[in-house]
Amino acid sequence: MSPRSHAAEYRQNHLEGKVMDADPHKLVSLLLAGACDRIRLAEACLEQGDQARKGKAIGEACAIVGHLDGSLDHEAGGEVAGNLSALYDYVVRRLTAANLHNDGQGLRESLSLLAEVDAAWNAIPAQQRQLQPNGGAA
Repeated sequence: MSPRSHAAEYRQNHLEGKVMDADPHKLVSLLLAGACDRIRLAEACLEQGDQARKGKAIGEACAIVGHLDGSLDHEAGGEVAGNLSALYDYVVRRLTAANLHNDGQGLRESLSLLAEVDAAWNAIPAQQRQLQPNGGAA
């Protein structure tokens, strides 16, 4: 196994450990961070002209955002869940267009929007982090 393979395996095992030990609030935080990381990677790949890796990173970011959208509990979350769903939809459309047109501004805008959601999510005080019993985030 090459050193690069060992590093990838270590990262995968480390991430799996984080996920297994995470409460629902932390899982959402990990997903938001993962989406932001993929967008940063896509931006770096765009700058380097690596179209294949850029597309893969954007696809992964879109999948993560789609998962976040799918985890929303619209009944319990009401207007907040609706607003987040609309934002997630916008981000996926923006990322898709950024991929198609090699638009770094679209990547930066998407990253900025998700980073704001991430910051707000992580600013929720610990005693208020109780999610709905079905695991849906509001």
